[in-house]
Parts: sequence; structure tokens; C-alpha cells
Amino acid sequence: MICPAALQQVTHDKEGRKLVSYGITSYGYDARLAPEFKVFTNVNPIIVVDPKNFNAEAFIEKEGDSCIIPPHSFILGRTVEKFHIPRDVVSICIGKSTYARCGIIVNVTPLEPEWFGHVTMEISNTTPLPAVVYANEGICQFMFLEGSEICEVSYGDRKGKYQNQVGITLPRMKDNEEGAGDSK
Repeated sequence: MICPAALQQVTHDKEGRKLVSYGITSYGYDARLAPEFKVFTNVNPIIVVDPKNFNAEAFIEKEGDSCIIPPHSFILGRTVEKFHIPRDVVSICIGKSTYARCGIIVNVTPLEPEWFGHVTMEISNTTPLPAVVYANEGICQFMFLEGSEICEVSYGDRKGKYQNQVGITLPRMKDNEEGAGDSK
């Protein structure tokens, strides 16, 4: 269901330095932030952010061990882990308290039954100061809820537009009604 998975809570690196924890939790999994980022910028003359016609030039791509999020702005990131959600499970993502207490908010939509791929997430800095997030450390927690029965139509059945995404995936629109209601 999760690959690569840390089968215990990891709180320190191999040299003994503290990390924002990741790995198995009591009822979920703390996922890691991959070392690739898309930093939102207003440098280009883009007047309106339009999810139906998104302009990739709204982002500056960055790689590294950390990423600074400008004040009152956001970045897109993705999980190190690849998820494969079973047909009778839905997963909900919440931010980690370490970041939330610094004004850093993580937003991810539910992972629906039979969705798989790397999870793209929006990470917002709600503060008036620059904020930093760290790659290969915990960024959010996924909680897994098992349904009382198998779903009638899964994300895989609908051939969802974000199925098997690799890397950071920008907003997509489907050309037909089949994609309406997609939530990745």
C-alpha cells in the first residue's frame, strides 16, 4: 500500500540529528516530503490563477534538502512514498502539528479507493515571514479508513485524471464529464 514505507516512527537521521518524524503511526502513516518543489511566484505577469487553464509559469522549480516558502504564499511538493489505496479504503491527509504550529498548512484531497501514485500536496505559509520545510522528513499524516463494504465505483474504475501520477502534478481538466468530481 505504501512504498517505500518506514515500518516504525523515524525521529533521527543516521548521524543522530532530529528529524520531523515520519513512518508508521498508531492509525496512519507520516509521509515524507520529496526533494523537489514548485514555488509559487508572482514574477510572471499572470493576473489570475485559473484551475481550468493553469499556467505552469506561475511556479519556479527547485530541488534540495529544504525549501523556503515566501510569506503568504505556497509551494507544491510530493511525497517520497508512492501510495496504492485498496478498493475498500479511503485515506484522509492532515498536516503535522510541528509545521501547523509554525503557520505551515498542508492541503491534500482524499486518496480514493484504488488510487495510486505519488501524492502532490499544497503547502501554505500563512505567516508574514519566510518559512522552511525539509525534504525527506515528515510533512503530513495519512489516516486510512476501511469501508464496511467495497465501493461500487473506484477511482481506478473512473480512470481518474491523477491516477499513477509521478512527480509534482499541476491541475488537470478532463475533456469529458467522466473526470467530474476527481479529488487528487
